[in-house]
Amino acid sequence: MCPNPASSGCHWDGSPRHPRHSRPLRVAPTSPSRLLRAGQSGRCRRCGNRIDFYQRADQRPIARHPAEMATTRVPDSCRWHLSGGIAYPHSDGSAWCRIPHAVLCPGNAPAARIGFHLEAVRRQLALRTRRLLDTGVLATPPDDAPTVEASGPDRPIVQVLLSRYLADSPLEDIRCVAQTRHRHRCTHPVLAPTSPAGAWTLLPTGPQRGQLTLPDTSMAVYDLSHLPYTEQARWRAQRCPGHAAAPGSADLAQPGWQVFDPLLHAAHIRTRLPQHPASRPKNE
Repeated sequence: MCPNPASSGCHWDGSPRHPRHSRPLRVAPTSPSRLLRAGQSGRCRRCGNRIDFYQRADQRPIARHPAEMATTRVPDSCRWHLSGGIAYPHSDGSAWCRIPHAVLCPGNAPAARIGFHLEAVRRQLALRTRRLLDTGVLATPPDDAPTVEASGPDRPIVQVLLSRYLADSPLEDIRCVAQTRHRHRCTHPVLAPTSPAGAWTLLPTGPQRGQLTLPDTSMAVYDLSHLPYTEQARWRAQRCPGHAAAPGSADLAQPGWQVFDPLLHAAHIRTRLPQHPASRPKNE
């Protein structure tokens, strides 16, 4: 018997071979979120378990547990739902809901009365964390480890668009969050040498709305309020000058800004102006 070789368009068993064509990721023009879901998953720094990042209505990021939970097993204060890629802190009336990762994270103090089912999920995550620690995949630095600062703060306070934010990295390490043509995150920094820079200045530590009166002290702030609006909006969106000129491109990561709270972020307050190469202090 003469063998009948399969054609190039079929597998060895004769089944048709259908090549998969790569499909580009796009964001719908009507979407309230400019983030692509690809690349929005990560690992918790405290426990090493998987988390999914979403935007809230105020454009602040929040880490969520990747799996949905039955609404009857989750307390009302822990129920979240998604609508158009935006996370909202309440239930939408369905039988399923989302839950913040901070409620289940083994690295955080356990919340009071989260229920038997959530405690079981928390124990499962704790077992995974223990396996990661035993195999050396997850390393937890000691809490009393000294932090070494370079020419500038490791997490500077930035004033932009009449608001103050706490950065997640030094100024030189703040990367653009836009997606490139090759579907990777842009490697260009936000602090571009060809764009106007901000200036370090001492500003008073004013209380936020509803807070107690704070001591009358001054803190070092990287002030961008003297820059044009378009430049401040570029910093707030955490984009390099090239991607700021292309507003149609999607974001592949969440901006690392946190709304600055002088009480919660007291450890990052610096009372002296750093000798930062990015700019010179005002009135120098």
